[in-house]
Amino acid sequence: MHTKSYLSSIAIFIISLSLIQCKQATEEKQSEDQVKESPETVMINNPIVDGDFADPSIVKYEGKYYIYATIDPWGGEELGVLESSDFKNWEQKHIDWPTKTLCTSPTSNDSKVWAPSVIQGKDGKFYMYISVGSEVWAGVSEHPLGPWKNMKEDNSPLIKGDMFPEYHMIDAEVFIDDDKQVYLYWGSGLNWVNGHCFVVKLEDDMKSFNKDEIKDVTPPNYFEAPLMLKENSKYYLMYSDGKCTNETYKVRYAIGDTPYGPWKEGENSPVLTTSDDKTTLGPGHHTVFKQDDQHYILYHRIKNNEDELFRELAIDSLNFDKNGKIEKVNPSGVVMPKM
Repeated sequence: MHTKSYLSSIAIFIISLSLIQCKQATEEKQSEDQVKESPETVMINNPIVDGDFADPSIVKYEGKYYIYATIDPWGGEELGVLESSDFKNWEQKHIDWPTKTLCTSPTSNDSKVWAPSVIQGKDGKFYMYISVGSEVWAGVSEHPLGPWKNMKEDNSPLIKGDMFPEYHMIDAEVFIDDDKQVYLYWGSGLNWVNGHCFVVKLEDDMKSFNKDEIKDVTPPNYFEAPLMLKENSKYYLMYSDGKCTNETYKVRYAIGDTPYGPWKEGENSPVLTTSDDKTTLGPGHHTVFKQDDQHYILYHRIKNNEDELFRELAIDSLNFDKNGKIEKVNPSGVVMPKM
């Protein structure tokens, strides 16, 4: 008798627990749907725009987003530029600089326009660091759409292709610290062998630096595409590893106490990799931006690599756990607040 009563109690408990779980799941689904349907938010699916783009950089100015990116396959004569007021509808723009024709020097090779980094400086102007001919060029403009011009009066590259001949002088990324000091990071590998990452302080003109102050700050498992973040007084050097033409491409990160490191790779690095279903294939060469206290990671993923390499742009949330680690990225798109 006691056994039957006990079993009945267990059954009632299991049924009650199931009902509670179903109710919670329903409420969570309703809450999720409400977020998606809220007039204050917009759902961004991947890819974020039709087109063949890679290596994105982003700025926000006067209520609009501007994305700068490589045009696939393997760059073009000009840079890809996209403008949007809602992050959902994008219009391709054309700027007057850089071009392969205007950014060519005695130390250039045949490589086209690649991998921009664009930032608004302390003076309100916009600064671009861009790879053309496998060397880094620096441009300046009063507005995200230009007119742009070379910062150097002699129209030469900022980082010449033969500065460190054993490494690839591309993928420059600019970072402004809390004390307003500007740092320029760059460097990749040659022949698909992991490269080195270099950094130097830039002066207030955003172009001048002391060559003797260039430091090699290569973190573990680094190939290319450095990106610096600062969160809770810690420096996060993010970067890409693997081969950008296949599923081995991925995003890693390392943590340090200074802009120079020393670096310890995150315990859960890499944080963005090819998804199990291959819908996100070879993700990497990303940027990170913040809106309403939420970080977002904007990156490229392979669209087609059968004959030529074609990539597309994708976005996801980027989060930190309570211990300061960057959480694994779930490639799923995002719900963003409307502007």
